[in-house]
Amino acid sequence: MTAFAHETLERTTRYAGPIFQVYSDEVTMADGHTVKRDVVENLGAVGVVALDDVDRVVLIRQYRHAVGQRLWELPAGLRDVDGEALVRGAARELAEEADLIAGRYDLLIDLHTSPGFSTEVIRLFLARSLTPVPSGDRFERADEEAEIEVAWFDLDEAVAMVFRGEITNAAAVGGLLAAARARDEGWATLRPVD
Repeated sequence: MTAFAHETLERTTRYAGPIFQVYSDEVTMADGHTVKRDVVENLGAVGVVALDDVDRVVLIRQYRHAVGQRLWELPAGLRDVDGEALVRGAARELAEEADLIAGRYDLLIDLHTSPGFSTEVIRLFLARSLTPVPSGDRFERADEEAEIEVAWFDLDEAVAMVFRGEITNAAAVGGLLAAARARDEGWATLRPVD
């Protein structure tokens, strides 16, 4: 099969907000006909698998209105600070959501969270050499973040939670499985943060 460049012939903006935009595109297919595809263009995100010296991972549990549930997740957030390096964004999210500072970061994986309709990519880092944020320097959480529950789980137990259907957040599933695999391979699969 020969390569075919799918061309966007027309784009119509359906919604434009501070976090994402929604477009309807008319796109050419390999056989020459066109189709309509809706696209959510997202800022992207960063997240952290924070692992302590005894193989425990920190998870946060917070309410997610779109699914109407409190989900177990990794500390993570939008890439919404102009010019911020991805690893710095991940460090900021770890401090804000889990009250932790990491002495070491490695690049774990990149995930397209829902490529059938969204441009969102989340970059997940492995954070180690953890220390708590001093109590006087902790971020004051608001809205859904004010209700965040922070808990530690053995990494193998967190992986088991994935397979029991207790962790369903895509970034958390991917990050936990990748971290367990990286650990089992002696960290050989990790990449530099840049």
